[in-house]
Amino acid sequence: MLAQCYPHAGTSLVFKTPFELLVSAILSAQSTDKQVNRVSARLFEKHNSPQEFALLTSEELGEEIKGVGLYRNKSRFIIEASRDIVNKHSGIVPSTRAELEALPGVGRKTAGVVIGVAFGGSALPVDTHVYRVARRLGLSAARDPVKVEADLSACIPPELRIPFHYRLITHGREICKSRKPSCQKCCLRDYCSYPQLGKENREHSTG
Repeated sequence: MLAQCYPHAGTSLVFKTPFELLVSAILSAQSTDKQVNRVSARLFEKHNSPQEFALLTSEELGEEIKGVGLYRNKSRFIIEASRDIVNKHSGIVPSTRAELEALPGVGRKTAGVVIGVAFGGSALPVDTHVYRVARRLGLSAARDPVKVEADLSACIPPELRIPFHYRLITHGREICKSRKPSCQKCCLRDYCSYPQLGKENREHSTG
């Protein structure tokens, strides 16, 4: 059903290389993809390799990414991650979860996006939209995002996990919003218990 509702759902981050995706994914925390693309378009015209980013200071990069939230922390993370990629991985973005999560500023969700989108691997990253929609649909009752990911992965084939991830995100952004979901417009209404829940349980299901 989700595939029918959102046949073309996918990442809206603009990138050309796994490294550009990694940088964009780090920038996207608490920022919209639109904001990130606006900043990254200018940024990648000047620097687009870990070797180039590794030579920047946190202040220099911070000035270039001011358009996104938490830019000071993100500047430091991106530079430190770039240096690790150069020094520990011969300038090539690693493709395993353990190696990616060992990079500064890269958590489980960001690693999953890089694995699934840049390298075509099996991953089902759980962001706030995936977490919320999965719980409302009864696909997981867990409150820990890692456990939600495990529950979803158990019922979604590996090759469909990234498309499913982006379809849940699109549904969460457009219909199944946190505070005022558009239940009347929802293509999954017949499969969802959220419209019938009382206020207390609705707040609990939002997570």
